[in-house]
Amino acid sequence: QWYQRRVRGAILVLCASSGVQTQTYTVYKQMQRYGVPFISFVNKMDRLGADAHRTLQEMKKKMGLNAAFLYTPIGSEKTFEGLVDVLGERCVYFEGSSGDQVVYKDLPTSFEGELISRREDLVESLSNVDEEIGERYLMEEDISREDIEQAIKRTVLAQTFTPVISGSALKNKGVQPLLDCVTKYLPNPTEVENYALQAEGSDKVLMDPRRAADKTAVALAFKLEQNQFGQLTYMRIYQGCFKRGNNMVNVRTGEKMRIPRLVLMHSNEYQDVTEAYAGDIVGMIGVDCASGDTFIDAKATSHVSMESMFVPEPVISMTIKNNRSKDETNFSKALNRFQKEDPTFRSKFNPENKQIVISGMGELQLDIYAERMRREYNCDVELGVPTVNYRETLTKPVDFTVQYKRQSGGRGQYALAEGRIEPLPDTVADLEYVNAVTGGSIPQNYIKSLRKGVQEALLEGALTGHVIAGIKFTVTGGKTHQVDSSDWAFSRAGYFAIKEFFVKEAMVMEPWMEIEITAPDGSSGAVLQSMTKRRGIVKSLDIKEGICTVYARAPLQGMFGYTTELRSITQGTGLFTMEFSAYEAVEEDDQAQMIAQYRESKAYKNQG
Repeated sequence: QWYQRRVRGAILVLCASSGVQTQTYTVYKQMQRYGVPFISFVNKMDRLGADAHRTLQEMKKKMGLNAAFLYTPIGSEKTFEGLVDVLGERCVYFEGSSGDQVVYKDLPTSFEGELISRREDLVESLSNVDEEIGERYLMEEDISREDIEQAIKRTVLAQTFTPVISGSALKNKGVQPLLDCVTKYLPNPTEVENYALQAEGSDKVLMDPRRAADKTAVALAFKLEQNQFGQLTYMRIYQGCFKRGNNMVNVRTGEKMRIPRLVLMHSNEYQDVTEAYAGDIVGMIGVDCASGDTFIDAKATSHVSMESMFVPEPVISMTIKNNRSKDETNFSKALNRFQKEDPTFRSKFNPENKQIVISGMGELQLDIYAERMRREYNCDVELGVPTVNYRETLTKPVDFTVQYKRQSGGRGQYALAEGRIEPLPDTVADLEYVNAVTGGSIPQNYIKSLRKGVQEALLEGALTGHVIAGIKFTVTGGKTHQVDSSDWAFSRAGYFAIKEFFVKEAMVMEPWMEIEITAPDGSSGAVLQSMTKRRGIVKSLDIKEGICTVYARAPLQGMFGYTTELRSITQGTGLFTMEFSAYEAVEEDDQAQMIAQYRESKAYKNQG
């Protein structure tokens, strides 16, 4: 879905043998969600049981699509030969060992009836959604090929119609007409409005899609790869012109750099270019950046970003173990690369159990990265049991007076601080630290030390050992000792202000997820029951032409292993997607159990 938000046009690929499947419906829903225009390709016409006409009917009935053939197949399975071009009124054959020789032939008399029927279907489908074609259709006026092509373009962009092309990608039959339809009917960069965000503030700025150099150059890095030359960054240019040798700025880091080698990608081959304009996708070699970074011309007076600077905190963690010591270098490279590619993926070393912990937005995400380590880096890695990233926060304000006093024969340690800890409206927001000390009762350097202690305690947690978030810490006063006060003493005072006073009005929160489940309607009862069993709340149920879609919310803790269960109750046809929604309070019994377990742990006994 990360990439789908950047896609401006797509091809919906269906199987001529299996027809519309649950996965087809899921992909279609995602394209609807992000407003992606698409054309359709009925693939595998050479496969046993292939029937493009049945697949088209399923698209209409099961998915509710307004669709019609532009290229209908000649034969099927072993007799699949070529296509009938409905608008061109001709046959298309694909000759040569790899089907790369496109041959056009006159339409045999036996195909004329099929052609007339398919053209009528196409015009009728367009007339239902395009006003211009509709009026001419009702008036029984002649409608030319050019009129139909223009109507297809309009309706595809409006997402009210999808043209259908059939073929076999394996035999390279139908692929060439499909690519012609991509250039004709899907939007080009000048037909889509793209907006950037002001780096300071949330105002949107419309990008100029013209292939001109008179506007500030803006580009987005959306994919990273490693090759023999270093990091290869795929970059989409949204405005202006980038020229090799000119200077640019990474908006996220503020780093200024020279534009290095620019290349056009043709599979795994590079074609060097000296400049690239709005609408181009180019590779940039030798730049150290992360996926989602925005680059602008170094001469720009104001900075914009194609991506929001907000990155959600991970909600799930797993330990990951490299079983072969000889792979440590590749293991480290993989972790570093994946963190650059995906800002929601994190890794850290846990000194308590001496293990690497990886975190992300879901169990599947972490499984995929582990599999990539095995496949791309030849690392024998093993994932541990997933754990939820709970959060601790405050239910109501508490006042504190904390004194840290130690005497051990020489110079002692002394600090006293007073203030108030309050909950913030955003329960997962970062610490808001306020210095409200008057009269200089605490020197400025000790105020900073106090904050360090507070931040240390926030990372350790107080109730269950999970990160504390969503609090405002205000220090209003305190006392110092001329000899015994120190930075360390005040850092301990801040630490124990959280440990001793925060817990009085604290609670634990867990991540809840928005869930969308797609399955055959015969499995709807079992799906609803599975959600209830996992503490889920069903928001709505949509049944349409044999496909049921369940929209629900559930705690992440209850969703572990749901993929296996869903496959079992739907005979392998069910799919679900899951996105983080919000943090909500843990039930009281569960919280009490978590607190008891934490207080028996080594981490609790060693703190302070």
